[in-house]
Amino acid sequence: MSRIQSSVNVRSEAFKENSAHYETLLKPLRERLKEASTGIREKHIERHLARNKMLPRERIDRLIDPNTPFLELSPLAAYGLYNNEVPSAGIVTGIGTICGVQCVIIANDATVKGGSFFHETVKKHVRAQEIAEQNRLPCIYLVDCGGAYLPEQDRVFPDKEHFGNTFYRQCNMSAQGLPQISAVFGGCTAGGAYIPALSDETIMVKANARIHLGGPSIVKVAINEEVDGETLGGAEMHSRVSGVSDYLAEDEPEALA
Repeated sequence: MSRIQSSVNVRSEAFKENSAHYETLLKPLRERLKEASTGIREKHIERHLARNKMLPRERIDRLIDPNTPFLELSPLAAYGLYNNEVPSAGIVTGIGTICGVQCVIIANDATVKGGSFFHETVKKHVRAQEIAEQNRLPCIYLVDCGGAYLPEQDRVFPDKEHFGNTFYRQCNMSAQGLPQISAVFGGCTAGGAYIPALSDETIMVKANARIHLGGPSIVKVAINEEVDGETLGGAEMHSRVSGVSDYLAEDEPEALA
């Protein structure tokens, strides 16, 4: 590719003034991007790491090919909303190269309200899927999701572009031959359970990953039966009994290898 020539004089006073002004605009942007990636949720991050779990951007860094870029999409989604307690809308999306193939990656952030879906989370998820379909790219879902955030369910479900549309798009892309691949790293309840179940290939991490419509406490309330999480929807059960999972990984690095 030939270089685009420029006639801009970088030593001129006008250029220096414009550059200095541009830096004043970039500084708050960089601060907001940093806040979105780390935020003010140190305790949640510490608890997450104590469970031998990686953060979503760490998973993505390990997943994509070495020394290749990750183009993150909508990093400031939900900025200024919910008292800034839902950075990046609780989900990381973007385009990265895996084994030489460009893929759309959608990763839940369990340090943000357990990875639950807010109104903006759904919009961001759907937009990433739309980009994947338009550009014929595989979708990789790094799932660690508690389903819809119930206090916001009136804004999550009722819209043709809302939560149910994520499943429609996933099935539609699969039918078109665009691979839909999930790796499950934590508890996936209700809507979060459908993503790996609808995927063409699913990996679950031993001990940490679970898939169920309702957890043990809901089972107890609904039918008065006591069951542990592993028996109800653990990685080994889904890999050896139900068949929802295609591969059982010993840990997160193996799931991302």
